[in-house]
Amino acid sequence: MPIGCFTLPRLRGITRWPGALLLAFGILLFSPSALAVTGSLDLTNSAVGYIAVAIFVLAYMLVMGEEKLHMRKSKPVLVAAGLIWFMIGWVYVQSGMPDDAEHAFRETLLEFAELMLFLLVAMTYINAMDERRVFDALRSWMIRKGFSYKQLFWLTGGLSFVISPIADNLTTAMLMCAVVTKVAEGDKRFINLACINIVVAANAGGAFSPFGDITTLMVWQAGIVQFYEFFTLLVPSLVNFLIPAILMTFFINNRKPEGVYEDVWLKRGARRIVLLFLLTITTAVACHTLLHLPPVLGMMTGLGYLQFFGYFLRMTLPRSLEKKRIRYTQRGDERKLRQLGSVVPFDVFNRVARSEWDTLLFFYGVVVAVGGLGFLGYLSLLSEALYVGWDPTWANIVLGVVSAVVDNIPVMFAVLTMEPEMSHGHWLLITLTAGVGGSLLSIGSAAGVALMGQARGNYTFLGHLRWAPAIALGYAASVATHLWLNAGSFAITG
Repeated sequence: MPIGCFTLPRLRGITRWPGALLLAFGILLFSPSALAVTGSLDLTNSAVGYIAVAIFVLAYMLVMGEEKLHMRKSKPVLVAAGLIWFMIGWVYVQSGMPDDAEHAFRETLLEFAELMLFLLVAMTYINAMDERRVFDALRSWMIRKGFSYKQLFWLTGGLSFVISPIADNLTTAMLMCAVVTKVAEGDKRFINLACINIVVAANAGGAFSPFGDITTLMVWQAGIVQFYEFFTLLVPSLVNFLIPAILMTFFINNRKPEGVYEDVWLKRGARRIVLLFLLTITTAVACHTLLHLPPVLGMMTGLGYLQFFGYFLRMTLPRSLEKKRIRYTQRGDERKLRQLGSVVPFDVFNRVARSEWDTLLFFYGVVVAVGGLGFLGYLSLLSEALYVGWDPTWANIVLGVVSAVVDNIPVMFAVLTMEPEMSHGHWLLITLTAGVGGSLLSIGSAAGVALMGQARGNYTFLGHLRWAPAIALGYAASVATHLWLNAGSFAITG
């Protein structure tokens, strides 16, 4: 996911595009990655390296136990990130190379800054739409249409799969989660299943599009796979989504959400805020595709759109209220007249304050901690061990599973850096597995992490883990489908 407007070095002819941990942003590219940068000192066999890995594992174990410990997931990873870099800094100071560690940390920090700002804008828009009652209105519409839980399950999952190749999977997942939590409010079991389905669908949808996942974008930018060739992964990606979804649907009660139909009154400006959000995404995409600038620039510009519109709403509120008061008085609509008395001015910064800060801080801890492990040399060590000692098919499958914990982006960058001798089919395979492997755990993708914060108490790590076998079955089936359908691409030519 990108960071800055500066010239980056090239490695073996490949521009170094970055990655931020647990993020698959779809069409939104973030710049070259510090996560795959290896330090001058090889510390993988040192006490410092072993302790760093142990700290990281312990932190993740505490994150996994969030539901039982009732401890926010940001706490352990924040401490872990600090301890890992404290040790790195000490070793490099003792070795007379303090600038190396400082430079690596600053690059990692810049990656998080871009990630945080991107997420902050997306969360602000979602909170603004929630405050304007957009999701309440959607919930009312679904109840009025009589959608059952099974229909809602497939509707949100299908939309996630279709939208994520075009819009980033993180934002897509957050929007669908907002719909589910509103419609099925209070039904923890269904919300957990629906969120798992949304995460799997969003990640699978991003795997067959060059702009659908950061890993596919990295491979495309490296010139290894042509634009149109990614679409050969459509069927394997669809299989990855459908198999766990079909299995989960048998455990959903075919009943309708509880709730009585109510005439939801959209607050003033609600539809225009939705349009501004779409314009913001378009601006972010245009920044990358047309201007080759980081998409976060477009997102922050979009926050400016919302601020200007918020100013307009505040300035015109008295006149709007007076017009509505006259209209409702003439109609004799006492209910809406009472509602006018509770209207408060729209404030963008109130929406910013309501963002899920625990999730943002969790991202910081993970990005910085994995950046430290990469600087110690563990990511390069992992990639080299797999491709030198294993068959590339099994290596790519294992790396997809690893990406559920370590994240697909630094893993993919390490593979691109090594440039192992692989067939075209194998490059497509690692693109597929790195894209959908993060669905195996709730912490394996940006969508999963964000939804754990957004649907706190309903969608949890353990709740997702219970369905890991079904998701793993979909993962294995998608790999088998690719190996079967695209068998001809596995012959090494040249």
